[in-house]
Amino acid sequence: MTIDKNHVVALHYTLNALEDNGEKTFIEKTDLENPFTFLYGVGMMLPKFEEEIQGMAAGEKKSFTITPEEGYGAKVDNATTQLPVEMFAQSGMPPVGAMLPLQDPEGNHLNAVVLEVTPEAVIVDLNHPMAGKTLHFDIEVSSTRPATEEELSHGHAHGVDGNEAH
Repeated sequence: MTIDKNHVVALHYTLNALEDNGEKTFIEKTDLENPFTFLYGVGMMLPKFEEEIQGMAAGEKKSFTITPEEGYGAKVDNATTQLPVEMFAQSGMPPVGAMLPLQDPEGNHLNAVVLEVTPEAVIVDLNHPMAGKTLHFDIEVSSTRPATEEELSHGHAHGVDGNEAH
């Protein structure tokens, strides 16, 4: 069975950033016991990522690169904001480098990275952590299957076998 719209895909990957000098910088990888599992064709993944894996079958391997324009866009130098320290009265001050889940006025979710903590504010970078990066994937498809009606109605995969972990 090959990957197609509304399929649950499980795959293993290694993700590196390609630097301007051609060298790779390791970002992350999955392990054999915990493949990356997602619902294909419903907008969960970068369109270019889905384009690259469409039609692949279990056991197939592929390497591909996604440019910043095809991925998370260029890094915007002045995409920072200051969050008042009062926001952290309950949870405590985050450390520099921490990722904070935020929501913009339109209700969109985004992750901000803490750049600096001052007595008055927490200064965060609103760029996506992968903005400006050329991403190189080495993948191997573990499995693909049609999504269940429940998965389609929920909008996400319920694991490799279709059963959510409880």
